[in-house]
Amino acid sequence: MKSPAVATQATATWTWSLAPALLVCLAAPAFFVLQIAWLGWMLLAAALIGAWLVDRHHGVAIRPSRRAAENSPPSLTRDLSLIAIGQLIVSAIPLHAELDNLAFLRFTLALGGAVVVPYVISRFVYGDYAIRFPWRGGGRWSRVQWIWLVGVLALGWLILPFYFITSGVYQNWPVVNTPDLIARLFVGVGAVGIWDELFFICTVFVLLRRHAVTWQANVLQTIVFVAFLWELGYQAWGPALTIPFALIQGVVFLRTRSLAYVVTVHLLFDAVVFSVLVHAHNPGALPIFLV
Repeated sequence: MKSPAVATQATATWTWSLAPALLVCLAAPAFFVLQIAWLGWMLLAAALIGAWLVDRHHGVAIRPSRRAAENSPPSLTRDLSLIAIGQLIVSAIPLHAELDNLAFLRFTLALGGAVVVPYVISRFVYGDYAIRFPWRGGGRWSRVQWIWLVGVLALGWLILPFYFITSGVYQNWPVVNTPDLIARLFVGVGAVGIWDELFFICTVFVLLRRHAVTWQANVLQTIVFVAFLWELGYQAWGPALTIPFALIQGVVFLRTRSLAYVVTVHLLFDAVVFSVLVHAHNPGALPIFLV
């Protein structure tokens, strides 16, 4: 059995693999920020053609035999195709936050499919272990990790109310003024937060890291991460928050090797997001913020 993909990465700092990798990631702003579907399709097509040319130049088979696959380098075409498939599935639905049953079903099918379909193709069609979900990772959490969890709550409490309320972006989320809507918002925010780590970190970041050095792969996954969050509602000066958050999550995942930990970090941050949204739509309901 091959070692986990998270332990595999390119060694050269700058390679031709970066060009198609960048193109596949730039499709995300086309889909989710500019919302120009044909531009996203063209970028994905160009990325896969470029990846095929790189693989051909290096003599890498897209679908090697089982014996050859043991020692052959990973195929850029194959890995970028998984990222492209995930983006195409997500881009099939509008990402504006809604809380009705149909919206929940739409998000479940699209976001779930964007994780499950690439995993199934990687495992059962390509026959590799490129995508994994290392839940426990590096074992028990250290004191620094516990301190960071407290820090995430403190930073969220300090920064998020100012961002959401002064920029007015809280209005990108539906009004939540009944117990049912508040409960739906809680579930929706948490579920999307978990999905973020499954797709952007355990799928996009891990696949990119097989062909680029760590910092490059982290920057590239951040492009996709931030573009998705933009359409979801984190607009105005939101990228000033979401860019460092996405970069830090990539670093934390590599340091801890733990999906459980990065999900916990994300859910704590999202707990503050949820509280701020309730507070913004119902002034005085949660008098725990400075704004």
